Amino acid sequence: MTRTGGDVEAAERLESARRGMLLAWWAQRRPDATAIVAPAGDRTFAELNARVNQLVRALRRLGLGAGDGVALLCPNRAEFAEVGAACQRAGWRLTTVNWHLTADEAGYIVDDCEAKALVADASLASLARGARRQARGCRVALAVNGDIEGFRSYETELADEAGTDIDDPVLGSSMLYTSGTTGRPKGVHRPDTPPPSAINLFGYRDGDRHLCTGPLYHAAPLAFSLTTPIAHGVGVVLMERWDAEAALALVESHRITHTHMVPTMFHRLLALPPEVRAGYDVSTLRSVLHGAAPCPVPVKRRMIDWLGPIVWEYYAATEGSGCYVDSATWLARPGTVGRPADGQVMVGDADGRALPPGETGLVFLKAPAVGRFEYFKNADKTESTYRGEYFTLGDMGHVDEDGYLFLTDRSADLIISGGVNIYPAEVDAVLLEHPAVGDVATIGLPDEEWGERVVAVVEVQRGREPSPELAAELVEHCRACLAHYKCPQVVEFVDELPRQDNGKIYKRLLRERFRSRQGGTA
Repeated sequence: MTRTGGDVEAAERLESARRGMLLAWWAQRRPDATAIVAPAGDRTFAELNARVNQLVRALRRLGLGAGDGVALLCPNRAEFAEVGAACQRAGWRLTTVNWHLTADEAGYIVDDCEAKALVADASLASLARGARRQARGCRVALAVNGDIEGFRSYETELADEAGTDIDDPVLGSSMLYTSGTTGRPKGVHRPDTPPPSAINLFGYRDGDRHLCTGPLYHAAPLAFSLTTPIAHGVGVVLMERWDAEAALALVESHRITHTHMVPTMFHRLLALPPEVRAGYDVSTLRSVLHGAAPCPVPVKRRMIDWLGPIVWEYYAATEGSGCYVDSATWLARPGTVGRPADGQVMVGDADGRALPPGETGLVFLKAPAVGRFEYFKNADKTESTYRGEYFTLGDMGHVDEDGYLFLTDRSADLIISGGVNIYPAEVDAVLLEHPAVGDVATIGLPDEEWGERVVAVVEVQRGREPSPELAAELVEHCRACLAHYKCPQVVEFVDELPRQDNGKIYKRLLRERFRSRQGGTA
């Protein structure tokens, strides 16, 4: 059988992926195309690839070998992409570190992941020094974007190395750490890492651009907003920090075609005055992907009304993936996260026994045949997560009669009041429809009579003032939409909800903050 040019190209790309050299493949074909756009400096595909080869040679010279761990403490800048690609082609295990952590927290991760090298940005010097002190096996430390005491200069180490492709690539991996709900974070490790997918799931084309809205140390932005577009020869525009109007300006100026967001970002965009949103040309967008947290139905419907049927949702986590849903399917079944492939997802009880359609339980994902994860150096945690072929992340939901999955909430956020399960996401979704609510997090707090009481912690829209009257109005708003037992018994107002830098709300911090307080505004 004669192979076509397309077949040959596909085979070459697949082989490059297996060797961790997809970036090099694109650098040969699109050397002058922009790979990274960032306030701190841009890179063409040729420039990015050359610097990756220099970094591989520098770290090898400094003693790193295939299988070693590399920790990265860096904001969204081109060097982040360089370190990630170097690990992918040199057989190293990359661990990205949240730079909002304390030195003790960051140091625990750098030590626990057994990093032989730490690459850190000079703007994080104090954090980097503190983290390195705890990292017993860290032999090499490189400083990006300036000097850090005790660290070698990243630029100096790269300067004398050749930028030509290395001739002995080894496919590397990543091991990211989950924040978890209790205890120290855990590394999600895949001893048999599958090669990056060469399947163009998101329809990337020549000339496309992806806008990265979140911090790259998070699993979703790293996968969807850096690794995947670069693997398809698509340039990435990096935001240093999230800002709703700035994101629209970047979409217009860079003709952005694809982006990834979390639901809180949707809410922030929709909170902009209509004339501000209308002032930017976002017609180039073809795919807006979202996940990481349940999206209230009214919020997503407004996004689709605004942007058109280009909003895609996924259900996945650091540990594995579940399913996707397009706008048309979602509009037909509002709230679904998609119809998983046969056997990919199961809703069951705590023991992993399957539940019938319509009944809420834990959501279990089927472990992949290749790349089955384990929690690094934590066999007990790994064992408690799996039920045979399946594992659970603590999400709760149900499937309908046609097999479509609907998420309810996280088991850790579940409120049990009077012996009845209450799902905070359902309450949040209703409150977000009220025009006075800028954002909200519903939590459960101890109650002597009921076990837990429902508390809505509200951040009001600009121009509105918290008051007992507004609190009562919000409770009545919920009672018009929900069974009364689900409605807040207390409404607390805050100037600003505690958020992770990707926009997700720290409900655990809220519970801790309000646990000792009595009464409320309502």
